[in-house]
Amino acid sequence: MYSEDFVILDKRFERYVMPNVYKETLYTGTRWAEGPAYFAAGKYLIWSDIPNDRLLRFDETDNSVSVFRAPCRNQNGHTVDREGRLVCCEHQGRQLSRIEIDGSETILASHHEGKRLNSPNDVVVKSDGSIWFTDPSYGIDGHYEGDKADSEIGGSYVFRLDPETDTLTAMVTDFVQPNGLAFSPDESLLYIADTGATHVEDGPRHIRVFDVGADNSLSNDRVFATSTAGLFDGFRLDTDGNIWTSAADGVHCYTPEGDLIGKILTGEVVANVEFGGIKRNRLFICATRSLQCVYLNTQGALRP
Repeated sequence: MYSEDFVILDKRFERYVMPNVYKETLYTGTRWAEGPAYFAAGKYLIWSDIPNDRLLRFDETDNSVSVFRAPCRNQNGHTVDREGRLVCCEHQGRQLSRIEIDGSETILASHHEGKRLNSPNDVVVKSDGSIWFTDPSYGIDGHYEGDKADSEIGGSYVFRLDPETDTLTAMVTDFVQPNGLAFSPDESLLYIADTGATHVEDGPRHIRVFDVGADNSLSNDRVFATSTAGLFDGFRLDTDGNIWTSAADGVHCYTPEGDLIGKILTGEVVANVEFGGIKRNRLFICATRSLQCVYLNTQGALRP
């Protein structure tokens, strides 16, 4: 009935997958696919090929793939802000930047308290215009995804950039390696992955969740879910508040209560995902060497 690409661990997952729907491979040839961002007006997806120092563009109108930007300073995570601009996490640049509507670039943040950032990794824009991003050390750990360097900050933090004052505030400082992040559909919760197991023996391989106050304060920190296959990296939420997260064997689906109810198998380690398509029901999957996708019986969450 269901494609072998789907692993149904709980009957609740059946409402989100459809019979006779199969996972598709749209492109192969990346070294480490990451950072997907969908532009609805243009019907295209931008994603990163970090080691090859390029951004790629998938056009839904004709299924073509082209180079969007190269070099790109080993960009990793991306998001589209409320004005339709591409916000970029740069490994080599060690900064957060934005590609404006006219194609020019704006540096949004490069230092915290006079010290260079490590290597911004993933980013989300809240409905108030504030930009939240993670800053682990992956881009400065070696020369494969950036330039090897020592951390000036001395830690790996989660930052908030205020849209009015351009003030950069470290919101969370106790992660080993903060990675993917996303708000719940009503922005009352903030989910952040910690992939610290890459650097610390028996280190974290989980997603933590925080309550978000009206003043953007974070509280009630707790572990939401621990990965059962490799590490969580990037993830997105659907309109029901389910988390669709990357893992070593594919994409895992968790309910808002933290229950793992199903998987989409990809045959490769997955780094990140993005909802797109004209109905927001097409899940784009950045696997190691490929861009894959599948249609689901749900939609990506819209910001308030």
